[in-house]
Amino acid sequence: MINRISSRFICSFIFLLLLNALLPRMLGQANVQGQWSTLPLSVYSMPINPVHVALLSNGKVLVVAGSGNCPPSQTGCPSGAPYGPSNNSGALLFDPSSGAITQFSVSWDMFCNGMVLLDDGRALIDGGTIQYDPFYGQPQVALFDPSTNAFTNTQSMAHGRWYPTVLTLGDGRVMTFSGLNETGGTNTAVEFYTVGSGWSQQYPASWTPDLYPRLHLLPSGKVFYSGAQTTSKMFDPSVTTWNTNFATTNYSSSRTYGTSVLLPLTPANNYDPQVIIMGGGNPATATTEIIDLGASTPAWQYGPNMSKARIEMNAVILPNGKVLALGGSVNDEDTSTLSLNADLYDPASNTFSSAGKNASQRLYHSVALLLPDATVWVAGGNPSRGSYNNAIEIYQPPYLFNSDGTMATRPTITSAPSSISYGNTFNVQTPDAANIAHVVLVRNGTVTHAFGTDQREVEMSFTANSGALTVTAPPNGNVAPPGYYMLLILNSAGVPSLANFVQVTPGTPDFSVSASPSSQTVAPGNGTTYNVTVSASNGFNSSVSFSISGLPSGATGTFSPSSVQGSGSSTLSITASSATPTGSYPLTITATSGTLTHSTQVTLVVADFSISVSPSSQTVRRRSNTKFSVTIAPLGPFSATVSFSVTGLPAATSSSFNPTSVAGSGTSTLTISPKRNAPPGTYTLTVTGSGGGAQHSATVTLVVN
Repeated sequence: MINRISSRFICSFIFLLLLNALLPRMLGQANVQGQWSTLPLSVYSMPINPVHVALLSNGKVLVVAGSGNCPPSQTGCPSGAPYGPSNNSGALLFDPSSGAITQFSVSWDMFCNGMVLLDDGRALIDGGTIQYDPFYGQPQVALFDPSTNAFTNTQSMAHGRWYPTVLTLGDGRVMTFSGLNETGGTNTAVEFYTVGSGWSQQYPASWTPDLYPRLHLLPSGKVFYSGAQTTSKMFDPSVTTWNTNFATTNYSSSRTYGTSVLLPLTPANNYDPQVIIMGGGNPATATTEIIDLGASTPAWQYGPNMSKARIEMNAVILPNGKVLALGGSVNDEDTSTLSLNADLYDPASNTFSSAGKNASQRLYHSVALLLPDATVWVAGGNPSRGSYNNAIEIYQPPYLFNSDGTMATRPTITSAPSSISYGNTFNVQTPDAANIAHVVLVRNGTVTHAFGTDQREVEMSFTANSGALTVTAPPNGNVAPPGYYMLLILNSAGVPSLANFVQVTPGTPDFSVSASPSSQTVAPGNGTTYNVTVSASNGFNSSVSFSISGLPSGATGTFSPSSVQGSGSSTLSITASSATPTGSYPLTITATSGTLTHSTQVTLVVADFSISVSPSSQTVRRRSNTKFSVTIAPLGPFSATVSFSVTGLPAATSSSFNPTSVAGSGTSTLTISPKRNAPPGTYTLTVTGSGGGAQHSATVTLVVN
């Protein structure tokens, strides 16, 4: 017994020595590969098959399984609705911070739906399953509201969809495409869902898509189809037409259940969209391809290979712009050819590097989401019906570690707005402002069947101030569709903060009004003009009419044109009568559109001046000169600049004013200089002052001897 204990002690001691020797090396790799961990099943076991997941704006993960790939013909599977805790199906909320799980029952089978997050934070569950083998698609649609934790049905689609793709457009509408209909055929029509008004008519495509097609909204507003078919296509939602031969992949086979990622958008290159497709096929490929959709002739180019061939993989954009690729297998739903190697793709260098190894199979029906703490949540894997991987793994990317394996110090956001609107600036309070290199928005993820629907990262320009960043929001909804995003700041070492949820909104359609110049001077009996400009914001496009108030008696104002549509300019013409009293008058220009009213102020100065010249007559010999004093006296609050001129001079005679003009009031000296050949005689000179919209003259006599 003592020998056994001694042997065990010695073995344990040797193990500890080896662990102590290896630990620094293991930790030292964390800043290069990141670090994987499996959450304890005693706390974090997933009670339903996590086929569809979405990160909500409260930080919780919505998991929707429906029947969970467990047909009623199979023992232990739900026999039918309702789907819920009693038959290990339905839906649930998972709280990553506490591990708390709240389960829900659903009244119809949401298995193999399309899920997207609306701009108000609710989840839209589009279609699902009517029956198994053969599969028929469900036309029903439901909304999950995080504020009430309740599912409610909304208007159904025209036909069923099983395996559809749903996508948020720049105006907040949801586009749905593909899926098997209620009789098992492929639904080839596009439909649009608008909050408050429901579904549009159908817009049939001229081609038959694969199931769960890979779709991306581009900054142009068009929708790019990247696969799995070899011929890429482009859809224009504004006219509901397809370009069915946009580009062709180099890989000659279909990339079935590979993935597709719209790489991060940045103002540095005017939001040039690039898409990478990875893996797919059965047997799978390790190849990737990239297309620059901002190029004059976009074409697919081979990218670097992943470490493993993958079908049913996942890919997650990280805050630093890199993409985590994980899971999958060479042969579909085959654990003997699975990959536990994860890869990190760097768009800047167009290379892959190792992201270490996860612990267990992540094949069909596996999912991966970026969490607000900038880690990646990985769940599921269902290669055979009736069973699934119930363990949850967390990936901590390299940016969270120092070179010695200790945790990096993260920048902090002390405050940020809960909502931002397109093109506007907003402040992010942080004590780390001087060391911030990037400010990004990462859209809350929705993932199913090897694809992150709506997955998107948008970088924003900013300026650093003392204790704060002034950030410019994305310019429009095509760059960042309306909805909830994670706002993160990254320091110069690439370490991200914890995220703040922020709602990106178009804002309320509105307009502003301005006028120039800010002040004009007019003499009684004369007129002047102002330029009035209306600037639209947040999609405002209504008619705006104008009015003027504050005019003095005897003055009138007219606008041309009298109204503008959306944005535009109008000329305000003011005419003062000869009886209009002098004075300075604040005028209010009001612009009105329905219940919206905005105004701006300008100043109208009604004033005049008089001009006098002395002496009334001067005599001068040729080759000599004489002088007159020209005096400007204000009438009312006259402050304009008056310039001078003289007419009636004899030939060969020059003149000059000193000074050439006066402001408001003052005197100028007019010097007359007849030359040697100037004809003698008596001449009437007219001295004129012009300024402030007025002109006045006085006459004097010049005698040349």
